Amino acid sequence: MVPLWMFLLVAAAMFVIGAYGVMARRNAIAILLSVELMLNAVNINLVAFWRYVTPENMSGQAFAAFVFVIAAAEAAIGLAIVIAIYRSRRSVVVEDVNLLRG
Repeated sequence: MVPLWMFLLVAAAMFVIGAYGVMARRNAIAILLSVELMLNAVNINLVAFWRYVTPENMSGQAFAAFVFVIAAAEAAIGLAIVIAIYRSRRSVVVEDVNLLRG
């Protein structure tokens, strides 16, 4: 059986890579992918803690399913916003988007 600390180590590495991707990338699509990576790291933590703490209770899997729904909604809305910005500005670079300025 795989120990809990290995799951937590993988999830922490995924979260750190995702956080670095959010802070370092200029492309909006790459930032959305990094956020998805961070949400998947949270799902690994939820399922790992569910498995090792309360396997008789289904709360960890329910929370993970809820995070999947949030991730899907974030991807759909984020990509719609990126497409709308690309159509008006012809760029998906985050620094080039200043819609609130005149």
